[in-house]
Amino acid sequence: MLVRLADERATGALLRDHGTLYLAEGKVVHAESPASPGLDVLLHGRLPREGWQEAFDRAGPAGRVGRFLVDSGRLAGGELELAHLGALFDAAYFALAPGSGPTRFRHGVAHWMGPVRPVSARVVARECLRRRELLDTLWPHPEIDNSPVVKDQLDMPHVTRRQRDVLDLADGVRTPADIARALGRPAFHTLIDVRRLAAAGAVQTPRDAPRPALTPVPQWVADLSEDPDVALLRRLRDALEAL
Repeated sequence: MLVRLADERATGALLRDHGTLYLAEGKVVHAESPASPGLDVLLHGRLPREGWQEAFDRAGPAGRVGRFLVDSGRLAGGELELAHLGALFDAAYFALAPGSGPTRFRHGVAHWMGPVRPVSARVVARECLRRRELLDTLWPHPEIDNSPVVKDQLDMPHVTRRQRDVLDLADGVRTPADIARALGRPAFHTLIDVRRLAAAGAVQTPRDAPRPALTPVPQWVADLSEDPDVALLRRLRDALEAL
């Protein structure tokens, strides 16, 4: 349905149980999901809540919040584009996940953020598939993505700083989405850390099954171990600019 809407150059909102994609003339201009921290969370260190509220009050009715943030000097254009691109792909991953319920489309609906960096629907679909394949390479048990994270070992000395941050919040109550929101990080990159920790035996997997023999992790995956946020976003930006 997303590809058909893109071919029809449709404008509106594609609604699913796990999120919503906003299209303008067939391109994806925004995405949001309950499982993914919003742009306000990801940019919290740069833009306080009062700044978001002012932008929403003054430019929200016209659907130009993104433009207002740049024109008012609160964010640089490139900074907003990079953060928005990360938030868009992060939310789209959950919205387009298999089993996300029925799909509905409301023509003419626009998001208050307004276009920042429109993305081809096919690029979004392809990136979502790549992310699912990456996570399955790291640890092929997707049920862990929606379950409370439980530490399986009290002492794990050989973890990255990012993974240690996740473990510090693994209280058996918070899900990966909760941890991502608390840390102000994209949910997908938190899932990378959680699945790596599960493969290392640092957190429990919700199913009682023998651990499979994992296929070798490609080198480009290993390169993401320290800071996947920046590395993935740069790759996405370079790919889009090459189109």
